[in-house]
Amino acid sequence: MEKISLNDVEILLVEDNDDDAKLTTLALEKNKLNKNLVRLKDGEEALDFIFASGKFEETRSISFPPKLILLDIRMPKVNGIEVLQKIKCAPLTKAIPVIILTSSKEDPDIQRCYNLGANSYVVKPIEYDKFNTTINDIAYYWLKVNQPPSLENLYL
Repeated sequence: MEKISLNDVEILLVEDNDDDAKLTTLALEKNKLNKNLVRLKDGEEALDFIFASGKFEETRSISFPPKLILLDIRMPKVNGIEVLQKIKCAPLTKAIPVIILTSSKEDPDIQRCYNLGANSYVVKPIEYDKFNTTINDIAYYWLKVNQPPSLENLYL
């Protein structure tokens, strides 16, 4: 696979479960929507990536946000809800579409994520075909159909 610039990431997948990450990646590959995908395993690493800090300070710029973040809730170090909150509170990152992709159907999680600004909350389907279709639909909509705001207008 060709090495991509960390400033050209289209999809940031934040998922600690290797099996779920593999299924997501395969679904995106099958539908040719995996261009410039980066997978991270915990919330702390995700925040460093998004805000170009820590180990990503020298290799990324916050001025080039991912086009889509697929975010699990239950992760080590920093959970997905905390990651979501930090993304949606910062002027340069608040417009990034964040899709919560989790196994939690708990109403408090759903309500909290939407209150913090999640763009969508999706419970991972168990069946492979439904999982594949769901991932395809999410990526297609946010990468091909949705019209994001320009970076110049983020402070308005």
